[in-house]
Amino acid sequence: MKQKAALSALAVRIFLILSVLALWEWGVRSSRLPDFYISYPSEIAMDLWDFITSGELWKHASVTLQEAFAGLFGGSIAGIAAGILLGQFPFLGRIFKPIITAVHGIPQLTLAPVYILWFGIGMQSKIFLAGLSAFFCVFFSTYGAIFDMEPKLIESASLLGAKKTQILWMVVLPTCTPWILSGIRSGFSASLIGAIVGEYMGAGAGFGWMVAYATSYFNMKRVMSCIFILLLLGLVLNFGLDRVEEALLKWRPRASLNIGEEKEQNDH
Repeated sequence: MKQKAALSALAVRIFLILSVLALWEWGVRSSRLPDFYISYPSEIAMDLWDFITSGELWKHASVTLQEAFAGLFGGSIAGIAAGILLGQFPFLGRIFKPIITAVHGIPQLTLAPVYILWFGIGMQSKIFLAGLSAFFCVFFSTYGAIFDMEPKLIESASLLGAKKTQILWMVVLPTCTPWILSGIRSGFSASLIGAIVGEYMGAGAGFGWMVAYATSYFNMKRVMSCIFILLLLGLVLNFGLDRVEEALLKWRPRASLNIGEEKEQNDH
């Protein structure tokens, strides 16, 4: 039954997408929509094919993905560590969380030129911008999960004789895993946007640079091709994140119940 429902939903989505493309093509060719601004779906498809076969797609995709994933990795590690630290030590949280919130309130687009001035137009500035964007998403998810966590969980673990490191690895992290993963999911989108914004402001390759270059020459076919590729890329990577999240959440309940067993093993 679930499989049938999923197939039905997929069929409806495909029908809607094809309908929109058909209406788009008809609207432009009948002069009801301006082709100068949005081009034709058929022309975009041909440009996309040229983009792929020429090898340019792989060049720009590799640059943007390297920047986005490097930023996501660094920002996630820093966000989880800072979230746990400030969540576990309320005094530090009261000092640093307002500062982090204030910095987060500054639009990163306005700071992109500053990062490029600091780090140059190479990948470093884009990685920094992507990492900072991911950091905020992961930090606030992690900090909020720990701050709102039921205190009785930690108290029960302490009564069982668990050490602080055991409480962290076997109670805090498993309990907060869904929120951390949610932050990483949001962080992925933020890091990709950060990398593209950085490339748009100044770079020699990447999707952001390609969009800026194509726009300067009013090449809307190429702009739309890049948008389509980024849309497809987001769908594929989100599907991968879904699979990773499912695997980690299957592990989580077992990990959170092992404290007493591990203590007994250590006693023996």
